[in-house]
Amino acid sequence: MRDAVIVEAVRTPIGKGKPNGALAHVHPVELLAHTLRTLVERSGIDPGLIDDVIGGTVDQVGEQAMNTTRYAVLSAGFPESVPATTVDRQCGSSQQAVHFAAQGVLSGAYDMVVACGVESMSRVPMWSNVPEGKDPFGPGVAKRFPEGLVPQGISAELIAAKWSIGREQMDAFAVSSHHKAAEAWENGLFDAEVAPLEGVTRDECVRPGSTTETLAGLKPAYRDPVFAERFPQIEWNVTAGNASPINDGASAVLITSSETAARLGLRPLARLHSFAVTGSDPLLMLTGVIPATEKVLRRASLTLGDIDLFEVNEAFSSVVLAWQQETGADLARVNVNGGAIALGHPLGASGTRLTTTLVHAMRQRGARYALQTMCEAGGLANAMVLERV
Repeated sequence: MRDAVIVEAVRTPIGKGKPNGALAHVHPVELLAHTLRTLVERSGIDPGLIDDVIGGTVDQVGEQAMNTTRYAVLSAGFPESVPATTVDRQCGSSQQAVHFAAQGVLSGAYDMVVACGVESMSRVPMWSNVPEGKDPFGPGVAKRFPEGLVPQGISAELIAAKWSIGREQMDAFAVSSHHKAAEAWENGLFDAEVAPLEGVTRDECVRPGSTTETLAGLKPAYRDPVFAERFPQIEWNVTAGNASPINDGASAVLITSSETAARLGLRPLARLHSFAVTGSDPLLMLTGVIPATEKVLRRASLTLGDIDLFEVNEAFSSVVLAWQQETGADLARVNVNGGAIALGHPLGASGTRLTTTLVHAMRQRGARYALQTMCEAGGLANAMVLERV
């Protein structure tokens, strides 16, 4: 029976998604091409053996339009015969790319495939793909949700209210993320996964000196009188400090079968064990990680106690803390090298960034099973289980 294994995983350092960010001068195609070249260099494979490159990008417009992944493949110097496509499952786009790539290997459609992602939020700001005055949802959705959907920040506030997650708890979680990320950098735990780019060697948003006292002084990021009247339960505790920042970055993983890996002399980092994707309430939007976790564990015939490490995307502190309340997971096993609040959240790149960090952490800690899950706009979530080989 065929399997699917990850044999290499790399990412760029993550820059601030602002005009003065460390990677703002790098075109998104070049960000992604850098990870593709590094993937080939570190694995030593012939890029002509790659059957497909599946990339995730959220705002597919401007410099990220026209199938960005294809042009990254060409810029990376791969043969013209190597195809590529770009997918969008919002924040989980490149995790979905991993799912598609692994499923292609499992089915026999691919022998070797790259899953990757990129987002340059300094050059292509969030919502650039929705022109002013245009409705991306349509009349059917408006009829189904007559009071209207809400932005993600409001969803994060609604989650905090529903699960009674207070400001102090969210800030403490955010501070922990920064401290874990800073410690991981100091201990060299990111060295194997990060591919320095044009003098940028470290993630730009990590704040080693972050404290709850500092975060307590930040103002609510999403306070709005209209939503305050509609949702009186909101306490307005989500801030820029307990939410993920805006970022630039790219990441990529190389997936093949154990048989092909052995034939080419490649060392598997982890086996792609099980996959799940779910839909959830688009108003709360970010809670799909809860049913997705349950679904993927059921498919894997595992329990929460079998999982040694978790990567749960830190879009907001409230998302991870609500997930933890519902699952009962041990937070000491969650995002052990820090998460998106500290490292950053370059939307289309985040899925394979989490995978990259997770497979290296598995090897560093001797973990047998690991679980990755991501919340996504529109009420979606991906989840997958990895196994050490």
